Amino acid sequence: MVLVTGTDTGVGKTVTTAAIAAAAQASGLRVAVIKPGQTGTPGDIEVISRLASPDTTRTLASFPERVAPLAAATVASMKPLELYEVVDAIRAEAAKHDLVLVEGTGGLLVPMGVRPSGESWTVADLATTLGASTIVVARAGQGTLNHTALTLEALARRGVPAGVVIGAWPAEPDLEHWANLSELVPHLVGALPGGAGRMDPGVFRRSAPGWLTPSLYGVLDNWRVWAEETGEGHH
Repeated sequence: MVLVTGTDTGVGKTVTTAAIAAAAQASGLRVAVIKPGQTGTPGDIEVISRLASPDTTRTLASFPERVAPLAAATVASMKPLELYEVVDAIRAEAAKHDLVLVEGTGGLLVPMGVRPSGESWTVADLATTLGASTIVVARAGQGTLNHTALTLEALARRGVPAGVVIGAWPAEPDLEHWANLSELVPHLVGALPGGAGRMDPGVFRRSAPGWLTPSLYGVLDNWRVWAEETGEGHH
């Protein structure tokens, strides 16, 4: 199983999750995608279903307000996500699928719900409990290096293996984007083009393996060639 988190909200976690699902299915795997806590609308699982059409999709809880899931449950006077109920649901799908993708909400340390003790838990806690690797979806531009490094450090201190995917690579990258790319390359396992989520689903599914490395069921194995094909030679 693989958890997908981000350096922040709005960095492309949902489209990245869909791309990994599409690439995995193209390689012949049976895939489930789980969203433990959906806050606000539209629902991320609906986006993933449209783009990738995984074998199974589940949202474990939905809350009306677009804030952290634990806060959203409190505001709505709804039952918060309980860590081990989420773990059991994920493991149940893992028993029936080759790959389970779990998309978090917001960043790595956003409060997701409560433990039986009443303490809050985060995606980082879910990763350690499941023993799952984690994909960190990052921005391409300003601020990404610090946010990405902090997230990777938090995962490394917990013993969680992690890779980085750039959630939206711009059509016309500038020097800052190329500089950030060169720094992120040691951790990179994928990069999605900006606007990928607006693609025709058939085009999205055919294209997804080309955005991801073999570790994520893709075919991208040379960042230099990828960079040249996307215009680095013009800089």
